Amino acid sequence: MKIFTVGSKSFVTSFQLAGIPGKISEDPRKALEDIKKLTDDSDVGLILVSDDITESIDNELTALRSKKSTLVFALPATGSAKHEVDYRVMLKKILGV
Repeated sequence: MKIFTVGSKSFVTSFQLAGIPGKISEDPRKALEDIKKLTDDSDVGLILVSDDITESIDNELTALRSKKSTLVFALPATGSAKHEVDYRVMLKKILGV
């Protein structure tokens, strides 16, 4: 199974440094289209999305999650005021590693 990220340039680049590909999108509607395309790919098992993008498309993502087997998981955006995030630790928790 493949993992992809969708979000701002800094969010996606953080994961690309760890070898996880992504799609850069600052616009929530474009991000939703990218996420839909990724969930249509049977090789994609997990999509990590920056939470600053998911706020305005949350209802659509909930509907998509109910229809698709691909996990779509929102993570705090890079530089988020919520708290500092160690993406490697969070990814290991998500994957159960």
